[in-house]
Amino acid sequence: MPITPTRLLQLFQRLRKYYYHQFDPLLERTSLSMREIHVLLFLANNPQCDTARDIAALRELSKSQVSQAVDLLAAEGLLLRTPDREDRRIVHLSITPRGEPLARECQRLQVQCGRRLLEGLSPEERTQFLGLMETVLEHGAHLM
Repeated sequence: MPITPTRLLQLFQRLRKYYYHQFDPLLERTSLSMREIHVLLFLANNPQCDTARDIAALRELSKSQVSQAVDLLAAEGLLLRTPDREDRRIVHLSITPRGEPLARECQRLQVQCGRRLLEGLSPEERTQFLGLMETVLEHGAHLM
């Protein structure tokens, strides 16, 4: 059975919907949006990429979306902004001690989501699937 663009789009949409749904209780409890969770998770998962510019580029979010999320997370005491010592135009972002438990909870949700999605596959199939996914992602990046 050939893979059609429609089937690929369905796959992407279902995965996204499932992933977002896993965060619903947390979003309701914290009053944060998924955008803010994306920023928090990005910083937790990529501590070496700690500027709004990094987040916008690597998560493919607009600068204004990242800026709004950072403003809200900082106002909630979950993120800290620190000017760069050498270039004051650069602001480094870090998760505060208050934000750490929330970041860890979000990371656990991410891991659980991935495990559930792949639990029907054997270890060999999982390895093969993840390798193929990386190949497709890399190829897609070259096409863009």
